[in-house]
Amino acid sequence: MSDANDDDKTVVLGGAGAATAAPRDEHAHNALQLGTRLGEFEIIGLVGEGGFGIVYLAQDHSLERKVALKEYMPASLASRTAAATVAVRSERHRETFEIGRRSFVNEARLLAQFDHPALVKVYRFWEANGTAYMAMPYYDGRTLREVLQQRPVPDESWIRKVLAPVIDALELIHRENCFHRDVAPDNIMLIGDDRPVLLDFGAARRVIGDMTQALTVILKPGYAPIEQYAEMPGMQQGPWTDVYALAAVIYFMITGKTPPPSVGRMMQDSYQPLATLAAGRYGDAFLRGVDRCLAVKAEDRPQNMAEMREALGWGLDSPLFAAPGASVAPASATRPPKAGPATRPAAAAGSAGGNRPLVIGAAALAVVAAAGAGYWFLAGGKPAATPAAEVAPAPAAAPAAVPPPAPVAQLPALPRPAAATLAATYEAILAGADPAMTPRMEAPATVIVGQDQLKLQLDSKIAGHLYLFLWDSGDDMVYRLFPNDADADSTLGVGNTFHVPRPHLRMPWVFPAQAPAGEWRVLAIVSEQARDFDRAAIRRDGDLLSASRESFEAALAGGADIGALIGMPRCVAGEPCSGRYGAKVAAIRELPPPAAAPAPTPAVRPDAVARPATRPPVAQSAQGGDGGTGAAPAPQRTPAKPKENDTQKAEREYMQQLNKDLDRLLQN
Repeated sequence: MSDANDDDKTVVLGGAGAATAAPRDEHAHNALQLGTRLGEFEIIGLVGEGGFGIVYLAQDHSLERKVALKEYMPASLASRTAAATVAVRSERHRETFEIGRRSFVNEARLLAQFDHPALVKVYRFWEANGTAYMAMPYYDGRTLREVLQQRPVPDESWIRKVLAPVIDALELIHRENCFHRDVAPDNIMLIGDDRPVLLDFGAARRVIGDMTQALTVILKPGYAPIEQYAEMPGMQQGPWTDVYALAAVIYFMITGKTPPPSVGRMMQDSYQPLATLAAGRYGDAFLRGVDRCLAVKAEDRPQNMAEMREALGWGLDSPLFAAPGASVAPASATRPPKAGPATRPAAAAGSAGGNRPLVIGAAALAVVAAAGAGYWFLAGGKPAATPAAEVAPAPAAAPAAVPPPAPVAQLPALPRPAAATLAATYEAILAGADPAMTPRMEAPATVIVGQDQLKLQLDSKIAGHLYLFLWDSGDDMVYRLFPNDADADSTLGVGNTFHVPRPHLRMPWVFPAQAPAGEWRVLAIVSEQARDFDRAAIRRDGDLLSASRESFEAALAGGADIGALIGMPRCVAGEPCSGRYGAKVAAIRELPPPAAAPAPTPAVRPDAVARPATRPPVAQSAQGGDGGTGAAPAPQRTPAKPKENDTQKAEREYMQQLNKDLDRLLQN
C-alpha cells in the first residue's frame, strides 16, 4: 500500500510558521557529537531530528542497555553553543522557549506515570545544559505507515490486532484527562510480531505552535477533527478527538488514503462512507462503526474509547488489556462503566447498609475547591443491576470428544487472624506483608467533620495493583475505597505517585469526613497480582464494596482468612503466583467542627450532600433551594477566579484569535 498524498505528515496551516522555522542545514549543527556523555548515557547514534527535538541512540552504561534519548531542541527558537549547551536565539523568544521546555518535561512526567505495552515508557527525565531530556526504550521497528506501504490491504483481524491495544492505551491516558491529539500512521510504531507502540505526544510542539504562529494550527489534515482547528463553544476537544483520528487511521488502512479534511467537510461533505467503498471486503457493522467515528460533529461520534470499541464490534477483549487469568467474555461483562453526571442521577440518602456516599464528579471538584457546585455522589440504595439472562447449557458432547480438564490455578494460602475481629485482621494483613514491598503513604493526622475529606499521597516500590481500604469507627463500617466505579484501574507503576482526592479524573471522587466522628484506619495494599473479591466479606453496596464491622466479624467467626478483606490474588494456571503484597496503615482522627456562635438556621443549600441513613435525607427541589420548606436559598459566595499562568494566557489569546478566523472562514 502506498500513500501518494503523504496526508499523515504534520503541517502548519496559516501564516507565520515558515517565517520562524530554522533552515534545514542548521539542524546538523544542533545535534550532539557521538561519544557525548549525559550522566550514565553515551550518545552512539542519531535516530531522528525535527524542528522541535532530537532523538539519539544512547548506551545506558548503568544498566547496560540501549535507549532512545530525546532532547528538547526547538530549532526555530534555540541553537547549540560551542559548550554543547542550548541557548535561546533571541531574548524575545525566551518566554516561549521556557514554556515549551516546561511542556516537554510535563509530557515526560505524564508518560512516566503510565505502564502499558502500547505506550512509550519513560525511564527518566531531567533538565541540564539549558534544555531537557527524557530516556525511553529504543524500539527497533517500523511505523504503521511504512509497514502499509509494503503489504497488501489488511483484513479486519490484522487491523484489530494492531489497533485494539492502541484503543486500550488511549483509554488509559484519557482517564487522566490527557488526549494525544496527533494519532496517525506515522505515530504508531510496530515492533516484534506487529505489537503497536503509540509515539509522539508532542506537548512542547503544540505549545510552541500556539505561541509563535499567528492564526496557525499544527495538525494532520486528514486525521484532525474539526474541533482541532479551533476551540469554540460546543467544539471542545476530548476523547472524541482521538476517536476521530484513530478512525481516520482505519480509513487509511482500508483505502490507502485519508478522509477529506474535516474543515472542508463542514462546508461541503465529500466523505465517501466505508460502508459503500469497502462493502463486501469487511463486516458491515465494522465499516458502519468506522463511518460513525468519522462524523464531522463531535456529538455524533462515540464519546470515548469504550464506545468506539462497541461501535467497531471489538468488545473489551484485547489480550493486552484483559486482566490476568480472565477469559474474554467475563472481561467484557464485568468491567464497570464510567459514571458521569449526565447519566447518573443523584442517589437517595443512605442505604439499607448505611453506606457513606463517595462524592464524585463536579461535587468532588467542589469539595476540593470549597466552591458552591452541584453534588453528585456514589452511594448505596441504587436499584440492583438487571441479572444477566440465564444461558441454557450446551448439549453434552460424546465421551470421546470431552477434553481433559483444564489445569486449576494454585492459590497461595492466606493467614487467618488471631481473633475474629477487624482489628486482628488488620494486624494479620500487616504481619503477612512483604516488608520490601511496603508503599510509602503520607496522610494527615486529623480531619474536621463537615469540612475536610480524605487526603493522602502514596508511592509504590513495585509495579502492581493498588487497593485502598478504610475502616471508619464512627459509623462502624469498612470500605474498599479504591478501585471503585468512578476510578476502576488499579494498576500502579514503580515510583508512580497516587493522590487522594482524585480531582484530575474526568469523574473525580473524594471521601468526605461526616458525622458521627470517629477514627479512620486507612489500609493500602500494593499486590503483585490483581485481586478478586468474589469470596470477600465486603459486598457491593452502590458503587463501593463495604461491610459493617458486625457482619465482617461474623464471616471471620465462620473461618474466613484475611482474603475476607483484601481479596484473593488472581492466579493463572501453570504460571507462578506468589500472592505477595506490601501493606501500610495510616490512622486519621475525625474531629468535630469548632463551636460557632449561635446563628439563625440557614436554608438548606441546593448543593448539600445527601447524608448517610443515620440522618433523615433532605429533599432537593427542582428549583433548587428550600427542600420544600419555602425558605429562601442561602446566598452563594462567588469563588475567586484563579490566576492564569503564562501557558494558559497564551493558549487563551491564541484560541480567541483562531476562533475569530474560523468564524470568518465558515461565514464565507
